[in-house]
Amino acid sequence: MGFQICLGDVQISKYGLMNKVTISGVAKVLPPYSRTTKDILPYVESWLKDQDERFRRKVLKIFEAAAVDTRYGIMDIEQVFTASSFEEKNAVYVKEVKKLGSEVLKKALEQKQWDAGSLDYIITVSCTGIMIPSLDAYLINELGLRQDIVRLPVTEMGCVAGISGMIYASNFLRANPGKRAAVIAVESPTATFQLDDFSMANMVSAAIFGDGAACVLMSSEENAKGPKIIGEEMYHFKDATHLMGFELTNGGLKMMLDQEVPATIADNFPDIIHPFLEKHQTSIAAVDHLIFHPGGKKIVQTVEELFGQMGKNIDDTRETLRLYGNMSSVTVLYVLERFMEKEIPPGEQGLLLSFGPGFSAQRILISW
Repeated sequence: MGFQICLGDVQISKYGLMNKVTISGVAKVLPPYSRTTKDILPYVESWLKDQDERFRRKVLKIFEAAAVDTRYGIMDIEQVFTASSFEEKNAVYVKEVKKLGSEVLKKALEQKQWDAGSLDYIITVSCTGIMIPSLDAYLINELGLRQDIVRLPVTEMGCVAGISGMIYASNFLRANPGKRAAVIAVESPTATFQLDDFSMANMVSAAIFGDGAACVLMSSEENAKGPKIIGEEMYHFKDATHLMGFELTNGGLKMMLDQEVPATIADNFPDIIHPFLEKHQTSIAAVDHLIFHPGGKKIVQTVEELFGQMGKNIDDTRETLRLYGNMSSVTVLYVLERFMEKEIPPGEQGLLLSFGPGFSAQRILISW
C-alpha cells in the first residue's frame, strides 16, 4: 500500500510531489420546460394506446413508482411525444446544449468571480446527442476564452462522465500548479426518446430520465477555497459492456439498460469501495458524506442498503432524483452542489461515486 501526507498546498505520496486540487464551485442550470410525472402520465397512456392493456398498466406503474416527481426538458412534452427524425431531434439537442452550456459556465464563473480568460482547461461532457465541433469549441467563442486553452470533449461515457471529467481535470491540475479548470456537463435524454421502441429498457429510461446542465470549477492555486481532492480512480467491470449504453439506429440513440445492473453493483461493491479508500488511508467508517449518482430507484435502493449497513445515508441523492430525475452525467454534479452549499466542518470526508457504460464505477475522495 502506498502512503500520502500533506504539506501546505502540496501532497507528498509514493509517486512524488503533487499539487493540491480544489473544487472551487458548482453551478446548475435547468432547461426551460418542466412537467410533473402526474402530468406526463396522460401522454404515456396516449402513446401506448395500441399496446396490450396489461403492458400499459405495467408501464404506468413504472412511471408512478420511479421516485421522480419532476423532470426538465429542452423540448415541451408535446414535442417529446411527436414523431421526428434523428436529424430533427439532434438539431434541437445541438441548439439547446449550446445555450445551456454557455449559461451554466457563465453562472459558475460569476458565482466565483472568475474571469473567463483565467481558465486554462475546459472539459465538456455529453452523451445524448452528436455535435462536431463539440460544445467546448462553441464556448470558447461565446465566452471569449483564451485561444491557448486546453480543451477535452468527453462524449461516450454516459452517467459516469461527470466524475470522469473531474478526474481528467484533477490530473491536469495536479501536474500544473496555479491553474484553473471548468467541467461542463450538459445532457438531454429526452432527445434520445424512441417513440417506436416498446422495450422495457426504453420504458424504464423514459420514466427516470430528464435534462439538465452543471458546471464544476476546479483549481490548483495555492489559496483556493473549497474541498480538496484526496484521490480519484476508475473501476472497470469485466465482460459487462452489455449492461448499459446506446445503440445507434436510424431513429437515433436507442437505450441499452440491463435489469442486472443493481445486482452487478451489489456483487462488486466491496471491491469498488474498500481498496480505493484504503489506498488513501481511510475507510467507509471515516467517510462522512456520500455524493452518489442516482441512476434510478432500484440502484438508489441497492446502494442505500449497502451504505445503510455501514450507518450512512444517501438522502441528497434520493432527493436529487425526486426533484430532477436522472440527467445522466449531470446528476451527480447536482448532488455535489447540495454539499457545496452546506456548512461542513473542516476535516470531514466525502466520496463521489457513479456508475455507467463500460460497465464502470468512478470515484473521487474529497476532504473539507
